[in-house]
Amino acid sequence: MSNHKNHIQQRERGSVVKFLAAELKPKGKIFSWFNIISVPVMTLGVVLIVIRFVKGIGSITNLDQEVPWGLWIGFDVVTGVAFAGGAYVLTFIVYILNVQKYKSIVRVTVLNGFLAYVFYAGALLLDLGRPWNVINPIIGNSFGVSSVLFLVAWHFLLYMLAQLIEFSPAIAEWIGARRARKILSGMTLAAVIFGITLSTLHQSGLGALFLMAKDKIHPLWYSGFIPILFFVSSIFAGLSMVIFEGSISHRVFYNKISEKNRKSHHGILHGLSGICAFTMFIYFFLQVIVFLHGKHWDLLNTRMGYWYLTEIFGFVVLPMILFFISYRNHRITLIKIAAIITMIGIIINRLNVTVIGYKWDAAVPYVPSWMEIVVTFTVLFAEIWIFRWVINRMPVLSDSPDWVREE
Repeated sequence: MSNHKNHIQQRERGSVVKFLAAELKPKGKIFSWFNIISVPVMTLGVVLIVIRFVKGIGSITNLDQEVPWGLWIGFDVVTGVAFAGGAYVLTFIVYILNVQKYKSIVRVTVLNGFLAYVFYAGALLLDLGRPWNVINPIIGNSFGVSSVLFLVAWHFLLYMLAQLIEFSPAIAEWIGARRARKILSGMTLAAVIFGITLSTLHQSGLGALFLMAKDKIHPLWYSGFIPILFFVSSIFAGLSMVIFEGSISHRVFYNKISEKNRKSHHGILHGLSGICAFTMFIYFFLQVIVFLHGKHWDLLNTRMGYWYLTEIFGFVVLPMILFFISYRNHRITLIKIAAIITMIGIIINRLNVTVIGYKWDAAVPYVPSWMEIVVTFTVLFAEIWIFRWVINRMPVLSDSPDWVREE
């Protein structure tokens, strides 16, 4: 009896090994344009990351004691987290408001958000002068528990866990774990509520980090309302990323999308465009109030003032109008264009607060080194590689297995 049981266990282990070996094999074109571009960049990036950890952060960056946060924080973390906002917005719409129209894209959106947080947390490690101290917020060692950074650190950690639970039913379906899938599905709503709470807090918390830098950030971008502006802008930033990523996935992974979901694609983009137009109007209204309250009229007729007006009118008002027109007239191509302009605007805004407008009047302003840029692209490309691997193997865009629908 014991030998028979051991034989069954060996067969199960052998099946698992064969399954994982088969799933690790590459699928699709090996010499695609994305692979040809990304592999050399990632290879160089890994080398630079090794140099960074061996010789220190100053060996490949232009950061110093005066400017300790640069491109890796401004783009990889602060901007990236804004783009990951689509996960908490869509889960709120689907699970809390019960708008089932968007349910087909929840999984891919949560996956995108989860990977964004994982890789941007990794980028945060690159920026720490002593990366081993990243554990301090968790264990409370020599760390101010009343600081905003402490809260942001815990929000990051717990929200990644919440998103993993939200996405875990897809993993269970992939490996055929029926019992685990049932248990994990039952945890989804609680994870969604917990995740939404955390996400709204840390989206604004990232903005609150810069409240202490009043004398360092340009007056046109600094205000006591940065946390609110960061939170509101994360809504249309995340949804614009959903539109952009969804449009690309619709083309690249077209054969994995069910016929029903293919037909609903344009309707989903149309609905998201209306939400973007509305939230962008709120954001613009808040920006006007903040500007009038700050009374910085004299700064508009300066180089930074022109750049501020470009951001507001070129990358907030313009895409807001485009979203509104495309929503009224069902113009899908215009929705995609508005989403791209919005994403560029979010990048500009976050970099204006964290990099461009930070110590803008310094004698020698910070400019990221080419090595910082390469590492940033390495992080981005690695995220896309993992995203593509998951999409090609797990029921994210495709329908769940038959045994799930039969339950």
